[in-house]
Amino acid sequence: MDDSPRIPGRQTVLVANDDGIFSPGIKALGQAMATFAHVIVSAPDVEQSAVGHGITIRRPLRFKHTAAAGFGEIPAYRVDGTPADCVVLGAHLTGRPDLVVSGINLGPNLGDDLTHSGTVAAAIEGMTLGLPAIAFSQQATPGGEYDFQASAAYAARLAQAVLARGLPPRTLLNVNFPHGTPRGVRVTRVGEHRWEDTIVTRADPEGRDYHWVAGTSRAADAHDETTDYGAVQAGYISVSPVRIDLTARDLLAEVQGYLPDLK
Repeated sequence: MDDSPRIPGRQTVLVANDDGIFSPGIKALGQAMATFAHVIVSAPDVEQSAVGHGITIRRPLRFKHTAAAGFGEIPAYRVDGTPADCVVLGAHLTGRPDLVVSGINLGPNLGDDLTHSGTVAAAIEGMTLGLPAIAFSQQATPGGEYDFQASAAYAARLAQAVLARGLPPRTLLNVNFPHGTPRGVRVTRVGEHRWEDTIVTRADPEGRDYHWVAGTSRAADAHDETTDYGAVQAGYISVSPVRIDLTARDLLAEVQGYLPDLK
């Protein structure tokens, strides 16, 4: 389906996100990747933040080329599905890429955010397809603004390093940029940042209750710069290697010891 000419010897990068195909973050990331690779953009047609690693299986999906997103010569496709859907369709309908990148997300993805982030889920889907994958997110300024010039340039350099060296199986990189000029780069562990949920209940015009899930950001290790949250708060780029292995291997023998007999 991708009819754009491929340059011999040039690798292909599939770019996705969860903020939607019209987000300035994905435009910056796609253009940065295009400085060294053949790029395909496959992104949701509307915002899909916090949808996690959902896959659409109960209805058909649309995969439509769009020239309206401002990517110039980069082929861009809009999908009426989740970020993971975008990676699945992009990888199967345009040719298997050499790397999947996701972002640049409007806002960081730190700590427990990884479990519901659509940005990270797109990278996870790339990883499950056996491809190296990187998720990129950026902290907003105190005024809520974003400048992607420095972060996109660094994303391109890191992507080239990953293409050259690869990543171990079932491993991705989760990268978070601070606002402003970074003080440096830190390799970090995923910290204990979470959202303390609150429920806001209101009444609609007919008197029926509806509910908003809100929350306050909390981080037990906010000042620990070895964590993703602490590093970004201190002004550093955080790069966290994330391995997806759901088995608690240290508990296998313990659980075996207390299983009841099948009687």
